[in-house]
Amino acid sequence: AQQQENSEKVAKAQGEQFQSLTQIASGQADIAKLQNQYSSYNIRNGMYTIVAAQSGQVVKAQKAGIGEFVKEGDMIAEIVPDDVKYAVEMFVRPLDLPLLANGQKVRFMFDGFPAIVFSGWPDVSSGTFGGEIVAIESNVSVNGKFRVLVQEDKDDRRWPRQLKIGAGAQGISLLKDVPMWYELWRNVNGFPPDYYQPASGQKNSKTSK
Repeated sequence: AQQQENSEKVAKAQGEQFQSLTQIASGQADIAKLQNQYSSYNIRNGMYTIVAAQSGQVVKAQKAGIGEFVKEGDMIAEIVPDDVKYAVEMFVRPLDLPLLANGQKVRFMFDGFPAIVFSGWPDVSSGTFGGEIVAIESNVSVNGKFRVLVQEDKDDRRWPRQLKIGAGAQGISLLKDVPMWYELWRNVNGFPPDYYQPASGQKNSKTSK
């Protein structure tokens, strides 16, 4: 009888142990569920603020207002970076395209900055800024002209810091210094002007067979 009573006590204790283990497992499951909810709420709270990849100024908002739905990949705003390298976009006629090349020097007159230009006297002109061609597109634009990108010439005076994206500019391509008789001969025969060609820095090598 005593042995049977002890067996019942052991079985009861084991049952209570298993019940306690079940409660522990249930508690751990509840903890994991609460942790997942906390992580989800934390992520949602972070979505109220959109952080850009770099610092800059918002120039145009595509989504304005409260409660608007935004799909993945939709543009929300346009940002102009603080540290930006400006370039001038010029459009050139197909007739003048062969006269341009990468690295060629260009003079600019920016809107809002007074300039005095004397045709044929670049050294006397004042208020112009230097540029250098960095890219010439191979396909024609919708306006029937080719797009040319010109960046700031590091060897010339710096462009005004007050320049903003969308400001107007007028470009002037530099001509070579030629004798007066050559210029008269060119105009009489209707030949195109000779533009500066950038120095390649490489000499033609002769190969012997």
